[in-house]
Amino acid sequence: MSFITDHILTWVTFLPLLGSLLLWTVVRRDDHARVFALAVALADFVLSLHLWFRYDGPGGQDMFTEKVAWLFGGKINYHLACDGISLVLVMLTTFLGPLVILSAWKAVTERVRDYMAMLLFLQAAMLGTFFARDMLLFYVFWEAMLIPMYFIIGIWGGQRRIYAAVKFFIFTMVGSVFMLVAILWMYFQAGGMGLEQFLALDLERQAQLWLFGAFILAFAIKVPVFPLHTWLPDAHVEAPTAGSVILAGVLLKMGTYGMLRFAMPLFPAGVEAFAPLMSILAVIGIIYGALVALVQPDIKKLVAYSSVSHLGFVVLGLFSLTPLGVAGGIFQMLAHGLSTGALFLLVGVIYERRHTREISEFGGLAHRMPGYATVFMITMLASVGLPGLAGFVGEFMILLGTFGSTTLDHPRLLTALAATGVVLGAIYMLWMYQRMFFGKLTNEKNRDLRDLSVREYAVLLPLVVFMFWLGVRPGMVLDRVEASVERVLAPLAVPASPHADDYPQHALGGGTADAPVFVVHEGEAHR
Repeated sequence: MSFITDHILTWVTFLPLLGSLLLWTVVRRDDHARVFALAVALADFVLSLHLWFRYDGPGGQDMFTEKVAWLFGGKINYHLACDGISLVLVMLTTFLGPLVILSAWKAVTERVRDYMAMLLFLQAAMLGTFFARDMLLFYVFWEAMLIPMYFIIGIWGGQRRIYAAVKFFIFTMVGSVFMLVAILWMYFQAGGMGLEQFLALDLERQAQLWLFGAFILAFAIKVPVFPLHTWLPDAHVEAPTAGSVILAGVLLKMGTYGMLRFAMPLFPAGVEAFAPLMSILAVIGIIYGALVALVQPDIKKLVAYSSVSHLGFVVLGLFSLTPLGVAGGIFQMLAHGLSTGALFLLVGVIYERRHTREISEFGGLAHRMPGYATVFMITMLASVGLPGLAGFVGEFMILLGTFGSTTLDHPRLLTALAATGVVLGAIYMLWMYQRMFFGKLTNEKNRDLRDLSVREYAVLLPLVVFMFWLGVRPGMVLDRVEASVERVLAPLAVPASPHADDYPQHALGGGTADAPVFVVHEGEAHR
């Protein structure tokens, strides 16, 4: 057991990759491939629970660190570590893994072994991205994600799958090339690829602006930030259900994670210069995504554009540069992964039965599928941000943090405009739900639809449970990320908000009145 616990990050990262290789080389039958992939994903989730229950990083420091010389005499290392921010996103990834495989149990009937292998390969690459603390290692994992996602869309996708896959690949690759150039330039300045070596560099303002631009382009495309979002609806609509769940649940978070982990602490001058622009683009994305979702006739495309809106909230929270806003952005990543992942699963359920996603094809479904209608309603309300469900906590913290920002121009105006996205989200989600589930059952093709099966309940109910749990007990997550947020913001000289004393003292804690509020001032983070 000590061999596993001493190298827990390697096990969590590479167990899915090992499973993927075994699927390609040992497992032959499709029914065996499904069971084997599910067993590997469940084992990976169980291993990741060790991180959750053992993590207590003082001051948000990295834990479970593994560092071995890799290339050029230790200038480039195999360096993995985990802090509170990585922990939350890793748990989301390993939690969704078995649910995604179970959701594809009957939906995928061709080349099942390859499909399951690609899902496990993708999971390994995502986990490595969250753990990597060497910049070249991070870039390897970052690019490795493209390979399985490209094939998942291109082989098992819809009619326009090749177009969507190529567009996804090109968009991501173009941004990543600029980031690679920036990484190489910094390597020659620092004499190594370690993140801590990059953080120790004393870069001139002009260099920081160029480097921040290179990094932020790669991350903004992945989020995606308006107007770099055009690849996302095509990728979502053409991807199979499991691909859409992973894309919305985890892959988009790679962009916001990269902003928070690398671009912001490495280039304070770039953050100072670009934070107002990034916040404006985030607000535009919030409103634009909601307005476009409002007019979509296709359920899956509606959910895809809702992701543009919700991820706009995350970006706004990060660039508010307030601990409250940043912590809210991290929480929103998790909440969005649960609710939007569940929405794509629910869209997949009805598509398997009717082979259409047109909203006009439905109506009165609650009469024939009451269980499906109930789960859909809870998930939709979580996405809208109903108090008591996970989506509300993140959005509220982001808006409150943005309202008190001292780095943005007109923060109260930005907050007011962003809040309209919440209203618009309620409009397009409730209207969609009304048209699909209420009224009379007029379409004869819907009269024989069966309700959720036991397998489908097994996929969806864990997501519903956590939507409620995080909605009423957000401190379970916030307690683990607050110190890491303080540590990430430390390199940024952000003046304290004049309204900081007005914030509730337990805003970032687990619901206790003596929980700390963090203030960042003159480049140092303190309580």
